[in-house]
Amino acid sequence: MRVNRILLSSALIVVALVVQVSVLARLHLPGAVPDLLLLTVLGLALVYGHVGGALVGFGAGLLADLAPPADHAAGRYALVLCVIGYLAGLAKPENGRLKSATGPMVVVVAAALGTTLLYAGVGALVGDTTARHVGLPSLLFTAALYDLLLAPFVVPGIMALARKAENDPLAETGSAAKSADISSGWLSSGTGLKIGGQRGGLGGFKNKARTRTARVGRIKGVKRL
Repeated sequence: MRVNRILLSSALIVVALVVQVSVLARLHLPGAVPDLLLLTVLGLALVYGHVGGALVGFGAGLLADLAPPADHAAGRYALVLCVIGYLAGLAKPENGRLKSATGPMVVVVAAALGTTLLYAGVGALVGDTTARHVGLPSLLFTAALYDLLLAPFVVPGIMALARKAENDPLAETGSAAKSADISSGWLSSGTGLKIGGQRGGLGGFKNKARTRTARVGRIKGVKRL
């Protein structure tokens, strides 16, 4: 991943984790907790693609595993978000632009359900049966509902920031200059002319025309004599 992607992803993940732990987790809503960290990973994955989404998801999940008050095995949420980030990155539009909000909303619902199921499944493998006592169906419903309600306020903004960070003005200027050089090269190789005041340019063409006109005038003057 490039430096600008790493810096932006790290800043967004830290902010999302702080807000989720200090604000959303203390709302004591029934069922699941709104997963702002998951929505951040989804927004970045829809711009960066499956490889970037997997890396961002792994980093975000590992940070959530190590940040207090985490009470589960380290690496559990990292594995889940890595898989979800990879799968969400596969839904990245080819031209980078979304035609409607239907696609991202479907991705959000599928990611919320998949995250809950994967987290519960990995927990069952390591002996954590919390999901059974709370009720897996209620967790799935509330997770999808909360994330779907929160997504319109988070995912579009994350995607806009990621796209803005991808556009480098210096790179655009360099590519424009390179295109201009290529165009000049095509002109010079195709016509034998060079632009500006260089040899063989428009100025040289005019000088040659004037020289020919002067020669014609001299020849006519000799014939009249």
